Amino acid sequence: MDVENILTRHFGGDTAACAIVLEHSRMVADMSLRIARALDDPTLDLLFIEEAALLHDIGVCRTDSPGIGCSGDAPYILHGIIGREILEAEGLPRHALVCERHIGVGLTIDDIVRQGLPLPLRDMVPVTREERIVCYADLFFSKKGNSLRHEKAPHEIRRGLSRHGEHRVEIFDRWLVEFGL
Repeated sequence: MDVENILTRHFGGDTAACAIVLEHSRMVADMSLRIARALDDPTLDLLFIEEAALLHDIGVCRTDSPGIGCSGDAPYILHGIIGREILEAEGLPRHALVCERHIGVGLTIDDIVRQGLPLPLRDMVPVTREERIVCYADLFFSKKGNSLRHEKAPHEIRRGLSRHGEHRVEIFDRWLVEFGL
């Protein structure tokens, strides 16, 4: 699969945004593969993990995110849902679920209601181990230009997650034990 071609087609003229998302996604993919290999679990699909990590933020292309060069109409919080739609249309339903389920440590119906998020009322949490690995690795990297190459420390991730509830920090801490650094 030509992941770069899929991204380029959907970002269209937003080449700077595409480059940022691709660089971010490569860092997420590299970490995801390191984690998966260290787990030495023969049931893990390494090719899927790499592809899904590279495509997990494709939905950003349709968001209003001027900080990373995106000029779409949708709020950033919708990039997971949009990514799912894009990848389902591309015939990649497993990859599409990673897009939808990778926000933070995942979003439950309760999270959506409590925070008043403009999302469908359904649980969007990583289910498979592959999905959890990509979601976990994504927490370590930002798409912001000045911190694009910075790998966050666990305390930085905890601080960010705690703004949305301590239960999110607990999930991260479980993943930290399961996956390590």
